[in-house]
Amino acid sequence: MASFRLSDHHDALLASGGPHSPQLRLPWCSLPALKQKTNKFPRKSVIRTSKVRHNAHRSLGIARAVKAELLPSNLKENVKPQVAVNMITETAVVRTSPTLRSPSSATADLDSVAFAESLAARLTDCGFPSKQRKASHDSSSQSKIADLTKKREASLVKSTGRVAFAWTLVALCCGTHATHWLHTLGFHGAAHGSLAGFLHNPAIKGAIALTTLLGPARDILIDGYNAFWKRSPNMNTLVGFGATAAFTISAVSLANPDLRWDASFFDEPVMLLAFVLLGRALEERARLQASSDMHDLLSLVPPESRLVIDEDGDASKQSGDLLAGHALSVNVPTDHVRPGDCVLVLPGETIPVDGSVVAGRSAVDESMLTGEPMPVSKTMGTTVSAGTVNWEGPIKIKASATGAECVVSDIVRMVEEAQAREAPVQRLADSIAGPFAYTIMVAAAATFLFWNFLGHQLFLNILADDFSDSDESMLFLSLKLGIDVLVVACPCALGLATPTAVLVGTSMGAKRGLLLRGGDVLERLAGIKKIIFDKTGTLTVGKPMVSAVATIGLYDDLAILRLAAAVERHTCHPIATAITTAAEAVNIELPVTTGHLTEPGHGALAEVDGKIVAVGLLQWVDGCCQRKSSNDMAVGTLPADSKDLEARLNEVLAAKLGPESIRQSKSIVFVGMEGVGVIGAIAVTDTLREDAKQTVSRLQEMNIEAIVLSGDREEAVASIAGSVGIRSSHAGLKPKDKADFIKSLQKQGFSVAMVGDGVNDAPALAAADVGMALKMQKSENAASDAASAILLGNSLSQVVEAVDLSRATIQKVKQNLGWALAYNAVAIPLAAGVLLPSFGFTMSPSVADWLHSRDQAAAIAEQRYPLGAEAAVR
Repeated sequence: MASFRLSDHHDALLASGGPHSPQLRLPWCSLPALKQKTNKFPRKSVIRTSKVRHNAHRSLGIARAVKAELLPSNLKENVKPQVAVNMITETAVVRTSPTLRSPSSATADLDSVAFAESLAARLTDCGFPSKQRKASHDSSSQSKIADLTKKREASLVKSTGRVAFAWTLVALCCGTHATHWLHTLGFHGAAHGSLAGFLHNPAIKGAIALTTLLGPARDILIDGYNAFWKRSPNMNTLVGFGATAAFTISAVSLANPDLRWDASFFDEPVMLLAFVLLGRALEERARLQASSDMHDLLSLVPPESRLVIDEDGDASKQSGDLLAGHALSVNVPTDHVRPGDCVLVLPGETIPVDGSVVAGRSAVDESMLTGEPMPVSKTMGTTVSAGTVNWEGPIKIKASATGAECVVSDIVRMVEEAQAREAPVQRLADSIAGPFAYTIMVAAAATFLFWNFLGHQLFLNILADDFSDSDESMLFLSLKLGIDVLVVACPCALGLATPTAVLVGTSMGAKRGLLLRGGDVLERLAGIKKIIFDKTGTLTVGKPMVSAVATIGLYDDLAILRLAAAVERHTCHPIATAITTAAEAVNIELPVTTGHLTEPGHGALAEVDGKIVAVGLLQWVDGCCQRKSSNDMAVGTLPADSKDLEARLNEVLAAKLGPESIRQSKSIVFVGMEGVGVIGAIAVTDTLREDAKQTVSRLQEMNIEAIVLSGDREEAVASIAGSVGIRSSHAGLKPKDKADFIKSLQKQGFSVAMVGDGVNDAPALAAADVGMALKMQKSENAASDAASAILLGNSLSQVVEAVDLSRATIQKVKQNLGWALAYNAVAIPLAAGVLLPSFGFTMSPSVADWLHSRDQAAAIAEQRYPLGAEAAVR
């Protein structure tokens, strides 16, 4: 076993291996830096355990065994890694502490690759073949898609072939029962023909049973016995013991006719294993169907792009010029396009790269990424994403990200990462998995001992009608009932309920423009009681416009706008954009600035014309721009001036906006100058989102309270909150204040979600139980990095969709866990013969396994469609 020590955060990845598993080389992205600071285990090492031929990783016992191998028991509790095993995606995620050390090494520092390889080697040595999962950029996305498609098809063909072979053998075994039907129909001659006699031969039945054990079911038996030998029994152990016992009983009966045992018991292992293989095939198909959505999304990127070779370097040509031949173009593989290259996309074609439009105008269908059906207008300077469809006119796009760096690849990476994270409800299933197999084996042994030594004495008169009271017959009955108990037990449904739901829920969410980063997010979101909304850019459209400028007389309106725009042009806040846009509209020439500083939630400052100018909240601007001396009386005292300024600005707004102003966000930013103090203010207005009021109403119907937290003025925040029907609002909050407010709600026992869109929302998003960011920006957007859910459609109604999806999924998980437990609670006593004394009813192993497979298949089928009417978009 490899020893290792981590002196720093490691980020490693392992992928499926083994000769019988599809080599899924899936994309990967590390956790954002902000997440690392808020997580006890900041970075990840990921193991991809193999889907070996015996399908072992679909068993709860196997998941527990893999966890045990990745979680050494001799480590201190505070440095133990966190391990999550997903049997559906066959992925194990290991979050390690930077202080984790190997007990056998105190000096060797291993990099992330060596660390991952050591974990893979440990699992391989313990019977779980594993390999490191490679990064996605080591091969082209198109070739990767082709490889994945071929391997999925090969896996389905192999699984289907095994099922077909097994059920052919079942048909031969059942041929003996056909003679009874022939007699019933009056075909007595055919019932006694040579073929019927051949199939009635016990030796032939034994050969068919042996073929089943050594053929399609061989992997199940090998895995079951290996797991038992390693003291980690699983479902295959129970099935293997039951099938072997049934075959042994019939073989002994065939070798010793004097025992008068039923040699037709050879049929049981054949039918038992056929049902098991059928269940595994259904599970395989469901798993591949659920996971294929993400690969289909990745395949939206076209394999070829039309690379533009513009000889005169003019990127300003209009759409008409693009088709007139002024720009030369050549078709190249999309993987050969690099950032900075320009591509031409004609109407009806799929956009191959992320980038910005540098020539032409069109409308683009982004529904495959955002879920919004309406096309979005694209003109020069607007951004486009790979995988979206150009509708109207030709456009020339300058690539900013290609291949694995595109938004569509980011989506796939995050969804696959989410599918590797288990929901807390899975701990219930994991706690059951350990003792379950042992409990069933003990119950089977107890059933045998009871009926063999006590049952025939306690129920002698009742059993005498149907069974001989000879010791040999009672031994046969006892063995049969013990086998029934082994094969009827079904832990598979327990193991499939949660990971399959997470796989389907996250995949369906991504198709609707909802990126949910894991099963834990689904479960936390389902229990949310309060949702916090930011104001600017969240409840409002986020595209404010300057509506008025007011001064105290030292400077005119244009001078105030010039100074503010000079400072704000280096920030990306929506209000900053509004100010710079207003300055550009009146052709103000902005001065050169230096020493830029932005403080999220407060404002920005820079040196303009040799003096510090600050733009932002009143108190913050006041603190940055105090007068140099008390003798400088260029302006009056700050409180009186600020109040007069605010009153004057309100008068201007009322005259300019009219009675409808109550529907708009009225935000005021103050402008101050070093040594002078506050010299003016700018008012901006922002329109409410169309779906804001409906979203709040729907949340209230779901018994979720909505609250507004904002750094803006109290009047502006209260106006917006009242317009959408939110009763509770808090204004003038700094980013840290928002996070502290959320923590205070959590201390009161509330589960809290936060919806935001900006850098200043990042602390609150990270502090909330579920952080929900509007849109998905690139890596520089701390809001997207800190969020555990991303709303790609940039629509507040998706908040309701996300809650509905999570509630429906977790409800389905709990429902299936309940059904699985109820099934075992009823089926095991029936298999043990509880109805035998009263009704003479016994359950054959094949019928028992039919019930087993039906429970397993039901769990799979239910999880494939986790959304019911309650998850419909209202």
